[in-house]
Amino acid sequence: MKVKTISTQGSLDENCYILEIQGKQLVIDPGSEYPKIKKELKEVLGVLITHHHFDHVGALDELKKDYPVPVYTYENLIEKKYKIGPFSFQVIFTPGHTEDSISFYFSKEKILFTGDFLFRETVGRWDFEGGSFETLQKSIQKIKTYNDDIKVYPGHGPSTYLGWEKQENPYFRN
Repeated sequence: MKVKTISTQGSLDENCYILEIQGKQLVIDPGSEYPKIKKELKEVLGVLITHHHFDHVGALDELKKDYPVPVYTYENLIEKKYKIGPFSFQVIFTPGHTEDSISFYFSKEKILFTGDFLFRETVGRWDFEGGSFETLQKSIQKIKTYNDDIKVYPGHGPSTYLGWEKQENPYFRN
């Protein structure tokens, strides 16, 4: 699976991801700058949303006009495994930044898309409406059970590895 990172420059820089297998694509968090995202699109099968903050869904309406595909969010998913075309992934509820925060784990490829739940050496803010530090800590404890070699693609900033976060992220310390 190919992972293309598109850094969109709305009111906040945000990572939009386009996943591709054999020409089929999934889009994760189309934040803004739809023309920049659209240049990379071919055969879109669906859109995955990690949470509903404006910087993660700003280009969603435009994308849906060109690609009337299903949009997968906290509201229409449960914590289980899914298959969309050639893509297989697990939904993991990771609230704390928001009540609707979810992460998408592609076990075969060992990659995890965390939205604003987890960044390199830090976590997402919990002081917004619906955020909770206590809930975030529970989500961290859940993610800590996953393997160290999983590559993490956050909603903002550079990618990292779960093992690195377990060692270097102060929020992962007990």
